[in-house]
Amino acid sequence: MKEEKKASWMGIIGNTLLFIGKIIVGLIYNSIAIISDALNSFTDIIASIIVHLSVVVSYKDADKEHQFGHKRAQPIAGLIVAIFTGIVGFEVILASSRRLMEGGEVGKGIIPVVLMVIVMVIKYGMYLYTKFVCNKTHSPALEASAVDHRNDILISFAVLIGVCAANLGYAIFDPIAAMIIGLYIIKSGYDIGKDNIKYLMGEAPSKEMFRKIENNAKSVKGVIGLNDVYAHYVGTLIEAEVHIYVDNRMNIKKAHDIGKEVQKRLEKMDEISRAFIHLDPFLGKFEKVEKF
Repeated sequence: MKEEKKASWMGIIGNTLLFIGKIIVGLIYNSIAIISDALNSFTDIIASIIVHLSVVVSYKDADKEHQFGHKRAQPIAGLIVAIFTGIVGFEVILASSRRLMEGGEVGKGIIPVVLMVIVMVIKYGMYLYTKFVCNKTHSPALEASAVDHRNDILISFAVLIGVCAANLGYAIFDPIAAMIIGLYIIKSGYDIGKDNIKYLMGEAPSKEMFRKIENNAKSVKGVIGLNDVYAHYVGTLIEAEVHIYVDNRMNIKKAHDIGKEVQKRLEKMDEISRAFIHLDPFLGKFEKVEKF
């Protein structure tokens, strides 16, 4: 949790400083591309706050109202980030379209160019650290933040092109760059939302994860085979239901002990939060239950 909180605080502080720098330079030089990028940073501040709160909530212990914990907090945060991202993307496109139709002078100077280069360097550092923490913790909220940091690098590159073109006398490229930014923001919002909806809807994990669950269950001594395996996401972690075959002549206590060992082995997996084991008597043949 400590590293996740650190990464989320970095997002809040970093995006706040970038927003201040972009909005000041954007207003001084009348650059719709830089102002649009500043608005993107403003939503990043809100998103970073939401991510930070979700990380704190997700690590709360289970209670009477949430008996399976609070792990859904992080994908909810990811979905909120996606919605904010999409709204900003549409606003940027509208503002860019108005500038394209109405025209307007864009101030020339080296400061906007230097600013965007600095922004790209800072965002790259934020992306690397957030991705590093995300790979260790498998946090979907931080994954959304990492994707956002990566997208911001590309967005800033588009702004840099627009600013350089404006310096060369091609002011029309400023709103064009802003429109490209808007489209990219919408696309990233869609991707973030799609990834987090699967956690909230209880989507089944990958086939590779099913194989991993099955192999771990079969490795327990006394398990003759598997009848069926069901698994779905509850927040960021997986709940699994495994039907195992045991010798029908075995006494209840021994069969129960085998089931508990399977449960213990599965719940040691980083991806599994809970495992429910059902015992089936082996009568000389395997009967596979059909899945929906």
